[in-house]
Amino acid sequence: MMSKPMPVPPPPIPLTPEQEQQLNAYADALRAGNRRSNLTAITDRDEIFVKHFWDTLAIVPHLDTLLPPHARVIDVGTGGGIPGLVLAIARPTWRMTLLDATRKKVRFVEATAHALGLSNVQVVWGRAEEVAREQEHREAYDAAVARAVASLRVLAEFCLPFVRVGGWWCAMKGPAVAEEAAEAEAAIRLLGGDAPQVVDVAVPGLDARRTLVLVRKGAPTPETYPRRAGVPHKRPLM
Repeated sequence: MMSKPMPVPPPPIPLTPEQEQQLNAYADALRAGNRRSNLTAITDRDEIFVKHFWDTLAIVPHLDTLLPPHARVIDVGTGGGIPGLVLAIARPTWRMTLLDATRKKVRFVEATAHALGLSNVQVVWGRAEEVAREQEHREAYDAAVARAVASLRVLAEFCLPFVRVGGWWCAMKGPAVAEEAAEAEAAIRLLGGDAPQVVDVAVPGLDARRTLVLVRKGAPTPETYPRRAGVPHKRPLM
């Protein structure tokens, strides 16, 4: 049962009544879970919809043009399930893997995916630097998505090893990203990526500019990457 009507403005993509119900239930779960664990700094319910849910749904049309209908997608550093659970709700044919290194957050995401009835979600506990070396995950995904505060040079080493050749790394970013993308291009190419593309994303109800950095994987990632846990943050690739 929906606890509250969907907020205005309307979502950036069409949603079925079942998807609306799932997002309402997810918003309730985030607020309840945040009282026990630090899942999100945003606790107002309408802000959760605009700044988390609509922000994620706004990238779906871009991903639709890049990915096959039954894409395998990994959310690297999912935290409380953003953007992975929202993408799993919006595109039930995508097979979503949600990765995080914090056990409490992984437990929350597992329980929430089960409560929402999401059969297309796998949750993995571990560090990206280590999981990306496992055969099941290395270069196994059509896309890796990330919505994190780390720089693109760091995120590239976390994400590109998961992406198959011909697949995509998609980083959700704010407005000041052009210089960051240029600075990261050498690292991206070292890891097998093509030159980054920066796309503006319009989020209903959000005045701040949002961008999506898209990188096609043109070549395999060298076996030496990612480096051991902690090194990408301490010594980002140049």
